[in-house]
Amino acid sequence: MEDKTRADLYTTMVQIRAFEEAILADYHADKKPAWDIGAGLIPGEMHLSAGQEPVAAGVCAHLDNRDAVTATHRPHHFAIAHGMDLNKLAAEIYGRETGLGRGRGGHMHLFDPMTHFSCSGIIAEGYPPALGQALAFKRQGTGAIAVAVTGEGAANQGAFHESLNLAALWNLPVVFVVEDNDWAISVPRAASTSVMSNADRAAAYGIPGVRVEDNAVEGVYDAADEAVQRARSGGGPTLIEVHTLRLWGHFEGDAQAYRPELAEVPARDPIPTYEQQLIADAVLDETKVEELRAEARQRVEAALEFAKSSPTPDPSTATQYVFA
Repeated sequence: MEDKTRADLYTTMVQIRAFEEAILADYHADKKPAWDIGAGLIPGEMHLSAGQEPVAAGVCAHLDNRDAVTATHRPHHFAIAHGMDLNKLAAEIYGRETGLGRGRGGHMHLFDPMTHFSCSGIIAEGYPPALGQALAFKRQGTGAIAVAVTGEGAANQGAFHESLNLAALWNLPVVFVVEDNDWAISVPRAASTSVMSNADRAAAYGIPGVRVEDNAVEGVYDAADEAVQRARSGGGPTLIEVHTLRLWGHFEGDAQAYRPELAEVPARDPIPTYEQQLIADAVLDETKVEELRAEARQRVEAALEFAKSSPTPDPSTATQYVFA
């Protein structure tokens, strides 16, 4: 892999983490002493993707804004890696009129026509819409593809299996991505799933399945490269499962008492691990690392300032932009 590609993967992961660390700080800033999920600058639930950056960086490195991505209720890493405007993303999270959905959707309902990105709080919801996108792309003959992302817990949903079956039957240009972070909220995979790897389930539908271990961004990049090329060339769908890491709670405010390995989690953070690897290989040095981190923080600060200075929706417009 070229040094520039490796540095770009690292840069994407650093940008995602910088954004979520800032969101984390503002989310918790004004919800105490009595925890009120509806209070503060950022109301509502918050699911952050820290630790799962390698999945988004490795997959989206092969995509452009022709391609569609349907993500989960934990969507920020894929939104940023796929090129979503940080200002509009931040404004939507803060519930402001300048957001992607005019502040009405919040962080779990991001819809961006510019990058063909969408997500939902419903488990496995993104898989069937990805088939519709892939079918449209196939008929248009543009070479665009769809990428559908979900967690390992959602691989037990009917929508997951129905989508794999139909995508294989119709030979659609779609890549299915499963983020296995070991925990379906508080349920370990072993307590809910009969197979060790969801990638094995691809064989039931006659499509390739590959599992990437160790949360390795370069392993994700290589697997996605093959899958995306296959989809674009008319070879049909692929299922990729990545054994990743949920660095923080399922949601902010989650005490995570169900995680016996919690003390070991910080040491598995993929960003410092990859950073050390790139420094050892002379792809980056300490000066360049700090420069990239500073640039990421500056972009995030500008986006959050844009969001906070934007107006909140006028209550009199509450019935606009909805179906009745």
